[in-house]
Amino acid sequence: MPNITDYDAEYAAFSLDVPERLNFGFDVIDKWAEDPQKLAMLWVDEDGAEARYTFADIKRESNRFANVLKGLGLGKGDGVMIVLPRVPEWHMMLVGIMKIGAIPMPGTVLLTPKDYEYRINAADAKAVIVDAANASKVDEIRAGCPTLQHGIVLGGARENWIDYGAAMAGAADMFSPAEADVTYKDDASMIYFTSGTTGGPKMVLHTQASYPLAHRITGTYWLDLQPDDLHWNLSDNGWAKAAYSSLFGPWVMGAAVFIQNASGRFDGKEALELLQKYGINTFCAPPTAYRMMVLEDLQQYDLSKLRHCVGAGEPLNPEVIEAWRAGTGFTIYDGYGQTETVLLVGNYPCMEVKPGSMGKPSPGFDVQIIDAHSGEILPPGQEGDIAVRVKPERPVGLFVEYWRNPEATNQSFVGGWYLTGDRGMRDEDGYFWFVGRADDVIISAGYRIGPFEVESALIEHEAVMESAVVASPDEMRGAVVKAFVILAPGHEASPDLAVALQDHVKDLTAPYKYPREVEFVTELPKTISGKIRRVELREREAARKLQGGSATKEL
Repeated sequence: MPNITDYDAEYAAFSLDVPERLNFGFDVIDKWAEDPQKLAMLWVDEDGAEARYTFADIKRESNRFANVLKGLGLGKGDGVMIVLPRVPEWHMMLVGIMKIGAIPMPGTVLLTPKDYEYRINAADAKAVIVDAANASKVDEIRAGCPTLQHGIVLGGARENWIDYGAAMAGAADMFSPAEADVTYKDDASMIYFTSGTTGGPKMVLHTQASYPLAHRITGTYWLDLQPDDLHWNLSDNGWAKAAYSSLFGPWVMGAAVFIQNASGRFDGKEALELLQKYGINTFCAPPTAYRMMVLEDLQQYDLSKLRHCVGAGEPLNPEVIEAWRAGTGFTIYDGYGQTETVLLVGNYPCMEVKPGSMGKPSPGFDVQIIDAHSGEILPPGQEGDIAVRVKPERPVGLFVEYWRNPEATNQSFVGGWYLTGDRGMRDEDGYFWFVGRADDVIISAGYRIGPFEVESALIEHEAVMESAVVASPDEMRGAVVKAFVILAPGHEASPDLAVALQDHVKDLTAPYKYPREVEFVTELPKTISGKIRRVELREREAARKLQGGSATKEL
């Protein structure tokens, strides 16, 4: 790979060759597997047990799983929901799904039965893959999912489920797709569900080109990966960040991925020990993780094998960047992308980093700050909407649409632009700065949380008459979910009730969505049409936190 030293020259000269026939499994995994010794994954469990997998291993196991799926009658275009912790089988299964032309739909293990039901039915999924710990969630809603034909469970036999281990034992390790299952550049490759401010999560549809292939942009320029690197990304498998940095980005570049299957709370000291022990070369973590790691004595760790560090998921404050640099000698290269895209804007090794800035547009993207109403590009220093030009030429690394949601799609593609839904500004040097979300989606510790989902859960509690959920600034997580609650008649505010509401939300939604702060109020600010002014609540929270105010209830 060339050593990129001139951002402007690289940006101007960039092009991405997109072949007509394209499949990540055959064109990437099987290509690297031609070297039978080439490492693809180093996996470590919670007890420190290790397992190493070559690309040849991934090829063989994904072929076997492709044969399992074909034996079940699955093929091109069929939706397969896959929800697993950070285990090697997730990678192998996902590649196998793609080899038959089916569409993987990753999800986090924190999903609730209602989440499974919504996603399966929204996408007409034909199969679901889970571990033993999550199978009961699917059992609870299975009768309400008419398109669901098969359930595959990892971790042992279970009644009415296909045992992954048993199925794989009898599967051939050679696989060639039938002509009907051959995939092309514009065929669907993956669907992620992303939270919005109203309704349920939207389905983000990507093609074989827009995610697997275009993440070469992510892997080359931002992750700065070399074929012999060992790359560690902290993301859970259910988030699009795993596609960026645990799957497509590294493997397109031929780098191996380091995976730690840890289910407990993130431990900054343990992470530093792992960086040292395994000689990690490149590291990707959310700001929350970096904030916890800089609390340790960084200079006591031998990070001599580490070469490059990146941060994403939410804006990274300059103080943390400086503390990490002072303690390790490395700069954290912040980056900005979405479930709908590959990396859009980033800080790259070939250019100076302005701490707190998102950086400059990725090669292959014309990113601008615009006035969304007029479509005009705004001058430096003026806040506006972060947008990507899609006409006359649509960038490769951009999703197709919000599947089966033309209204949301039409709202996002306006006048030759894709509107990211975020606000920002560009300075005189061309660096982009994140200002805030144009909508009300909350980003807490890198998780995207739709306020509507939390409000819907709260309103199901008998004590809640109305609620509004917003982001409240938090030093460690960037933001936390805060709920403003108007109580129904006959109920009184109390710390015990606040805890009861938090537990109630945990029972109805994924636990990370629960409101860490609850404030009981008698009214909510609204527009003349009756819509809640969340922006006003957010501003109140920002002012209160700045003044050192305390929440009514915080856990």
